[in-house]
Amino acid sequence: MSEMSGAAALMAALEKEKVEYIFGLPGGANLPIYDALVDSKIRHILVRHEQSAAHMADGYARIKRKAGVCFATSGPGATNLVTGIATAYADSSPIIAVTGQVALPMIGKDAFQETDIIGVTNPCTKYAFQPRIASEIPEMVKKSFYIAESGRPGPVLIDIPKDVQQQVTKMDFPEYIKVRGYNPIVDADLSEINKACEMILKAEKPMIMAGGGVILSGAFSELQTLAELLSIPVVTTFKGKGAFPENHPLALGPIGMHGHAEANKMVQEADCILAIGARFSDRTVGRFDEFGKDINVIHFDVDPAEIGKNKSVNAAVIGDVKSSLRTLIKLIPKNFRTNEEISKLWLSRKREIVNYYEESIKDYSREITAKKALKKLREILPADGIVTTEVGQCQMWASLHFDVISPGTFFSSTGLGTMGFGFPASIGAKAARTDVPVVDIAGDGSFNMTENSLAVSVLEELPVIVFLLNNQMLGMVAQWQRTFYNRRYSGVHQKNCPDYCKLAESYGAQAHRVSSMDELDKALKVAVKSNIATVIDIPIDPDEDVYPFVAPGTGLKDMIIGA
Repeated sequence: MSEMSGAAALMAALEKEKVEYIFGLPGGANLPIYDALVDSKIRHILVRHEQSAAHMADGYARIKRKAGVCFATSGPGATNLVTGIATAYADSSPIIAVTGQVALPMIGKDAFQETDIIGVTNPCTKYAFQPRIASEIPEMVKKSFYIAESGRPGPVLIDIPKDVQQQVTKMDFPEYIKVRGYNPIVDADLSEINKACEMILKAEKPMIMAGGGVILSGAFSELQTLAELLSIPVVTTFKGKGAFPENHPLALGPIGMHGHAEANKMVQEADCILAIGARFSDRTVGRFDEFGKDINVIHFDVDPAEIGKNKSVNAAVIGDVKSSLRTLIKLIPKNFRTNEEISKLWLSRKREIVNYYEESIKDYSREITAKKALKKLREILPADGIVTTEVGQCQMWASLHFDVISPGTFFSSTGLGTMGFGFPASIGAKAARTDVPVVDIAGDGSFNMTENSLAVSVLEELPVIVFLLNNQMLGMVAQWQRTFYNRRYSGVHQKNCPDYCKLAESYGAQAHRVSSMDELDKALKVAVKSNIATVIDIPIDPDEDVYPFVAPGTGLKDMIIGA
């Protein structure tokens, strides 16, 4: 046992967890921690707002598949983290948020910058700790990483009072821990996998619906093996986009509100759906009472709370989906042959539907449209380049028109739908993978919310590309006002403010404004090779809508393909 302060013990415990980066902002209540940080080997990334710190930790976690860490002081610093924590919780992303707190004698006294951050974050964390003596810190850090990364991942908060940070005492750093009452299920019930196997082998028109759980567990090769073995087409949820290569002949892309038309159509014609690591969200399935009606639904998921929550199922396999899929693949008889005639008809139907919608969905004839721009991005960006998105029309266009080739290289805020997420998250992703280009597909409304992270990208030498589809509007809201409110616009115009090229250059970033596809081609090629943060401002028509579209409260059968 060694003697040290609570703050020094925190940094030592984080180093033992092999933390590479901490994204944060100091303040009065976490000064002892920042003082200990001076002697640490961990690299600190100074953010310009705590919300972005949480998003950066989240982006790092999604690419590294290891918990990201963010720091904030007490009160407003801590509450600024909450949007990022809730975003990570909604998307099952493991982050460790460490907040400073006022000294123990001041808690409950309405002290300066005091907030009950444990109470505030209780609904959006897997667990929250507050050590009352410094010697508790090493074990709490160990438990935090275990809870955040095991089972269904998610955020954990550690709130440390300032006097606990300063307290010097003997410290014991445990190698192994147990958390009473926390037993994340790992091994699935073999009889349930057998049942699922029988159902999928008997199906004539089966579909796989892959969700974010496939990405979280890294079950990419297992998913592809299963699909190819049984010749089953694959749709994804939006969070599962990129779980399966979207240039694969069996890929149909995302389903849902802004899913691919062929995916939405074909999933309604299936006789068996194998949902893997998906939660049947309303944005994915439309009306719960319509989706999968009168067909067999099989659900693989690590979280037992998801089984039957939104959709009743005929078979459920609870456990890590990678391990469960491996077992399922082994259960398929070696001499099993898909009924080739039925399979041919099913895949032929896929081609028929794809061809129909390619000719039917409304397109725009301008020189640059969101669709054309995103196709160009796909053409230029290497297959292993990482893409994240902001929230709004840009996100939905990315869902429709940007094909993810290398699994696990695309993510977005899909559960909470947090505007301002994409840019700081892309910086976190760049920290996790400095060897590949990272792009944030942005709309101007969402980018405006965290554009000050340009300073972080430039000064910390974590260069990302902001691919800015600029329609000078809060585009998604404007589209809904056009569609559902008789074009009565309210609060959506941004009127060419700011000048994004000048803004980027003021932070020391590069900038290009393009007015043709040739200029976009050149700007992208320069940006991908550059080691400086780059904003590519791409003006598009403010009236350009996202199609196809399933209106809220309706089913996938009610898909709108154009005005």
